Amino acid sequence: MAEPGTAGLFLGQSTEREELLFNRVNRHGVVAGATGTGKTVTLQIMAQGFSDAGIPVFCADVKGDLSGICQPGTPNEKLLARAAGMDLTLKPAAAPTVFWDLYGEKGHPVRATVSEIGPLLLARMLDLNDVQEGVLAVVFHVADKEGLLLLDLDDLRSLLTYVAENAQTIGREVGNVAPASIAAIQRSLLQLEQQGGKAFFGEPALRLEDMIRTGLDGRGQVNVLAADRLMSSPRLYAAFLLWLMSELFEQLPEIGDPEKPRLVFFFDEAHLLFNDAPRALQEKVEQVVRLIRSKGVGVYFVTQNPADIPDSVLGQLGNRIQHALRAYTPADQRGLKAASQSFRPNPAFDTAEAIQSLGVGEALVSTLNEKGAPRVVARTLIRPPDSRLGPATETERAAVMARSPVRGVYEQVIDRESAEEILVARHAASDRVAAEAAAAEAEARAEDAAEKAADKAGAAAEKAERARARSAPRAAPKARRSTRQTPMEALTKSVLRTAGSTLTRELLRGVLGGLRRR
Repeated sequence: MAEPGTAGLFLGQSTEREELLFNRVNRHGVVAGATGTGKTVTLQIMAQGFSDAGIPVFCADVKGDLSGICQPGTPNEKLLARAAGMDLTLKPAAAPTVFWDLYGEKGHPVRATVSEIGPLLLARMLDLNDVQEGVLAVVFHVADKEGLLLLDLDDLRSLLTYVAENAQTIGREVGNVAPASIAAIQRSLLQLEQQGGKAFFGEPALRLEDMIRTGLDGRGQVNVLAADRLMSSPRLYAAFLLWLMSELFEQLPEIGDPEKPRLVFFFDEAHLLFNDAPRALQEKVEQVVRLIRSKGVGVYFVTQNPADIPDSVLGQLGNRIQHALRAYTPADQRGLKAASQSFRPNPAFDTAEAIQSLGVGEALVSTLNEKGAPRVVARTLIRPPDSRLGPATETERAAVMARSPVRGVYEQVIDRESAEEILVARHAASDRVAAEAAAAEAEARAEDAAEKAADKAGAAAEKAERARARSAPRAAPKARRSTRQTPMEALTKSVLRTAGSTLTRELLRGVLGGLRRR
């Protein structure tokens, strides 16, 4: 691939060697072409070439063919003849590969927390409208304000329920939270879970340092995401890759324009990112692509037609490799015209005609020169890869994973205390306090009834005493000289005093106990 000491990656042969300069890789690029024209092979030789130069790579394997990069190639006569025509000696070699898979089936599990994904990308995954996206933003606001970690979908469901139950209180601060919007988000979460999204959210979350690795032999790690199954959930696929790209942007320090990038990021099936994407999301993509260059990251979009990429993003992609396009419809013709006009013209041929006549393994190539200006487009034979063309077997994949530097790091799910557990605990505590308050109130009512009964009994006793006193002969009683209470008076007052003391003590203990628990 890249010869030691060279300043660029050898892509193929036109009238001269076509190279992609390492110090211009972070100016980004696009690899385009119709199905079956050789885009995957071009991606493979670029990934292995960057790896040989000590540059880690991330790429998605949407068809399974790219997995062969982990095995040495066995070139046939056709490939050997092509290499000889380029004065190139093929050296069959495998790239140092780490396989990843959101579902944990064909690679190490890849996870992120709900909090890390954020409301904008999550709304994209869930296909929410503007109102529902606004409600989701409120949910994240509540989580941040109350220190509630959103790690997985269960945490988000619990918080949605909490917000719905307290919608009136929360609404006074941040605006109306409609129950219908909460219900719609819950339904979308169920659909995402049925598509396999539940496996993606949780911990341990992916650490970027486990992707940006260079081995002892100086070669960069090639991270291959198994995306064949993931392609059935295109919004999840696109949102994940955009999240990963934004994490690189936010976490990596500024390094300006390095001699070699610290990572090259391939975004395959790039049209999925922009199909029906809201303007706010497109603006974020544009911002990340524009600014991530100074973090030493090169971003390469792989798609069927450059017209799939908005002009605001396409204008930032300096290195371009265009495989054959077919123009059967008016839309195809417009895409072909746009693709041909994006190149610096070559007087030797018509670019639009050349794009339609390219064979498999041929491409129009225009990379940036030392001054950062695009070179004249050249019709180029793409070089053969040193690794295997075609997929790796399950046995070979398992062997690669067994000696992976991250083996065992992500396989075991971690479920620490987060929003769901905290809200359940809050609800249980609230139930206990309510039960204690109800018990205290019932006890108070009972004590109050007892006191009233005692008062009534005392009054009846006094009334009986007075009646007996009136019925006795008048001459019989003598004037009382002592202030001592009669036995009946003492008994009655003792009963009343005891009842009142017990009532006060129990009420205070019950109420204060409830407050302490609260």
